[in-house]
Amino acid sequence: MRGWPLLLLLAACSAQAPQKAEAPPDLESAAIRAGLIPDPKRGDIAGLYARDTDRLCIVRAGRGYRAGAYVDYGDALTCSARGPVARAGETLSFNFAPDCQFDARFEGDRIVFPGRVPEGCARSCTRRASLAALDVERLSDSPAEATTLRDAKGRLLCEAGG
Repeated sequence: MRGWPLLLLLAACSAQAPQKAEAPPDLESAAIRAGLIPDPKRGDIAGLYARDTDRLCIVRAGRGYRAGAYVDYGDALTCSARGPVARAGETLSFNFAPDCQFDARFEGDRIVFPGRVPEGCARSCTRRASLAALDVERLSDSPAEATTLRDAKGRLLCEAGG
């Protein structure tokens, strides 16, 4: 009879259901929570973006946004396009013309156009230039700075109130 308390204790310990270990977060989620990178699902997309000679402006327009893109390869190889842009989470849907509509990725402070854009986008470009694979990072979230972006012909791409 001396072993009964020990047996009861062992039975009680083994009767508990095993606890599931919490799945570790992926690196991107952990970095967002730590504030190391911005959450692309939050925040405003408006601003001025650039890399080298490529530029992109986005400004508020009523309840939505307007965007303008300018790509300059040098030697008069440029693209200049503008039109509405809509956001759905990390996807930005650009509508530069009826035959130049495509989705791009929004990564917090970075916007990446797809490697291939519709053939109609070529009308916004000279010779072999292309809007494809435009990859820019935010320079400013100031609407005033975004509205000053001009193309090679001096046209404002994200004019205020336009």
